[in-house]
Amino acid sequence: MRFANLNPQLSCYHTTVSDSIAVTSMARFGYLWLLTLAVLGAHASSSVLDLVPDNFDAVVIKSGKPALVEFFAPWCGHCKSLAPVYEELAQNFGFASDKLVIGKVDADEHKELGRKFGVQGFPTLKWFDGKSETPEAYERGRDLESLSSFLTEKTGIKPKVKRAAPSAVEMLNDQTFKEHIGGDKDVLVAFTAPWCGHCKSLAPIWETVAEDFAAEPHIVIAKVDAEAENSKSTAQDQGVKSYPTIKYFPRGSTIPESYGGARSEKDILEFMNEKAGTHRVAGGGLDAQAGIVPSLDAIVGKMSAGGNLPLISEEVTKTAVGLKDKYAEYYVKVFEKLGRSQGYAQKELTRLEGIIRKQGLAPQKLDDLVSRSNILRTFIAKAERKEEL
Repeated sequence: MRFANLNPQLSCYHTTVSDSIAVTSMARFGYLWLLTLAVLGAHASSSVLDLVPDNFDAVVIKSGKPALVEFFAPWCGHCKSLAPVYEELAQNFGFASDKLVIGKVDADEHKELGRKFGVQGFPTLKWFDGKSETPEAYERGRDLESLSSFLTEKTGIKPKVKRAAPSAVEMLNDQTFKEHIGGDKDVLVAFTAPWCGHCKSLAPIWETVAEDFAAEPHIVIAKVDAEAENSKSTAQDQGVKSYPTIKYFPRGSTIPESYGGARSEKDILEFMNEKAGTHRVAGGGLDAQAGIVPSLDAIVGKMSAGGNLPLISEEVTKTAVGLKDKYAEYYVKVFEKLGRSQGYAQKELTRLEGIIRKQGLAPQKLDDLVSRSNILRTFIAKAERKEEL
């Protein structure tokens, strides 16, 4: 039997008890075995109270405290998506454990409790007021904000949320989307929905990618809540049909390119580096090509072929004049220094590497030192090839 009258946001992704019949016994055993391994390490630190037939009545019915109870099944994908949200909810209300219970029942193992309270699908959330054995069905969103608001309305207790670090992800709405797209920045946008399990899995990765690009002034890693009143019009205009949908908007353009690659930090970084001409690696650092100016590097290559240093230096100086790259002038400077001391490149590289090892540098300063070090290495490599010849 399926739920007949549910909040659409819930029912679209609600796993029913009848659906579970299709799960083979072998697959089910595998799920339970994996869950058992995970639970052994998680139970001790969980803020959610585990409820079983032996303690359910004492904790939920007879304690006099109201309780929010989740009835779940270990093999249910939507239950797994809810788990971290529900855990955070319990942590935020944990200070009021003497006034409120937040618990869960494995209704696949303890079917009698599920049957007793009319559970027909997973996950099912029910509210017990601490006075009656008849619970109220929870039919709002399964996001943290909706759950928290519900508990506050019922109990008057406000959650104590740990202050999180400011997000590096730019949240866009219908107005700010138009302001960001088509300007002088490359924008990568994830269109998400609060209830979407894959969006929740992407969220920490997306935040990490945004932090990786935090030092890039012309890169924006953004999100659009495709179901929020102030931004769903944008999602519709962009033809978003599923979540998450990721689109890349090149600077100066309002025509996007869909991203269909893997949703890992590494893959997203590689995509943006290719599209925006950046050189970020996982962790926010720079790769070995950062700072390198291809046209000037090609001229530096003439050193290894035995070219005349003054003539090469002159060519670099002339070529650098027409370039907008911030490191073009550094090539000129290195050639000037080499004209006075052939060992300049190695000596300067050693000095810069020493500064980098000290750590504690501002991100922009570190990027500059790494970029200049990369350029110096190309000079050293070309000079070494010349000596070999």
